[in-house]
Amino acid sequence: MAEISAKLVKELRDMTGAGMMDCKKALKESEGDKDKAVEWLRQKGIASAEKKSGRAAAEGAIGSYIHTGARVGVLVEVNCETDFVARGDIFQELVRNVAMQVAACPNVDYVKVEDIPAEVAEREKQIEMGRDDLAGKKEEMKEKIVAGRIGKRLKEMSLLDQPYIKDSGMTVDQLVKEVSGKIGENIQVRRFVRFNLGEGIEIEKMDFAAEVAAMQAA
Repeated sequence: MAEISAKLVKELRDMTGAGMMDCKKALKESEGDKDKAVEWLRQKGIASAEKKSGRAAAEGAIGSYIHTGARVGVLVEVNCETDFVARGDIFQELVRNVAMQVAACPNVDYVKVEDIPAEVAEREKQIEMGRDDLAGKKEEMKEKIVAGRIGKRLKEMSLLDQPYIKDSGMTVDQLVKEVSGKIGENIQVRRFVRFNLGEGIEIEKMDFAAEVAAMQAA
């Protein structure tokens, strides 16, 4: 049979949340037929994370990560359906990896795009509307350009839309779905907080030249 393309594997991965190797194997077993590949994954208990997304996830764990040098720290809450899964190695590894991801993304403040307040999205829109490169363009054209830019900008602020730091070929959302498929439970990243050493502390800046001049004048 024809070789399974990376594009086809990615499409199946996006559909099911299953791992890359599992998707590739499923496509080989089904001779490149995506629908049959989905059925194969379901039979193996691998797909689909999407099917589990409506189930209550009230258990889970709060994980932490302190970056080298102890200047950045993260707390993150990731939920699953049962305490048994929450205590498992696979889930605990996911929690730690998500915490590391938050530490690596200083400009990310929300779990997903839907969490971004309307006023924040509107502020970003007004910033884009005022860009110099849009001057002179028709209003309809400006709206289309800005809509595209805003969509991209909001994803930059969303944790789940970030490329996964250990595998840039997948997003954090895809990572969560992949783990969800493996363990058979709904998994949700609920919230996180990032601590930067010294953040918010007002530091008095010393004017060295002025201080020296004052000492000489004394």
